[in-house]
Amino acid sequence: MEKLKFVHLTDTHMNAPETNNIFSKQQLTEKVRRVFGHIRDNAISPAFVVITGDLSHEGNTQDYEYIRTIVDEGSSLLGVPVYVVLGNHDHRAPFREGFLKEKPSEQPYHYSHTIQGVRLIGLNSQIKGQHHGEIDAEQLAWLEETLRTPAEHGTIVALHHPLLNINGMPADHLLANREQLGAVLEGKDVIGVVAGHVHTNNVGTYKGICHVAATGTAFGGEAAEDNQFKMVDFCGYNVVSVFEEGITVQTVVMPGMQEEFFRFSMEAAAAHNE
Repeated sequence: MEKLKFVHLTDTHMNAPETNNIFSKQQLTEKVRRVFGHIRDNAISPAFVVITGDLSHEGNTQDYEYIRTIVDEGSSLLGVPVYVVLGNHDHRAPFREGFLKEKPSEQPYHYSHTIQGVRLIGLNSQIKGQHHGEIDAEQLAWLEETLRTPAEHGTIVALHHPLLNINGMPADHLLANREQLGAVLEGKDVIGVVAGHVHTNNVGTYKGICHVAATGTAFGGEAAEDNQFKMVDFCGYNVVSVFEEGITVQTVVMPGMQEEFFRFSMEAAAAHNE
């Protein structure tokens, strides 16, 4: 018997309308709006929505104020809460000021919410100025203490950087301390981990836990010739259903032209970390 279902979005890369960057002409906010409308029109009826990072593309306070209006619009349309975590293109202080309406700070943004017996834990894997991610010692200690008490129907962990090995993606682009995080998650009530960052759908297991690294709403990623990686016009989301025995993941692909936006070499991406 299904206990609950939720929708997993990621990598929205939104900015305020007046922003001028490489994505500003791609109507990325409209893609998010279309996704929320698609969820409603197809009567998916999720208990919540979670967006696993890169909410903005190098956002400032005004961007996060705008993104909050889009998130609230989607929440109102579906009648359910929308939770978020931060990705490598996000910035903590502007996010706290613009999205959360808090005093700006560089403190990691993490939380625990229980919805219909399923606990959602959001972690902040973003490292300022870096492409790869890490869960810091403070969050790991908090997570370990939180997981000491099981949730009625299990725990879902949401973060931006995957723990999975991703074909075509260098390990130093992913989560630097996945062994540490995996050790905290292993043997607990965690039934799934949802992530983003890689702009392709990847489903596997790590430490015996189902792990989903999803494509983005903004664009998809594809390996290309000569060690290149290209970004194409793509938009999708995942519907995750929680059952007594575990979870299932259904990928929904929105209509798109698959037009190439741009491409870059993996060496150039690696240089971004230096």
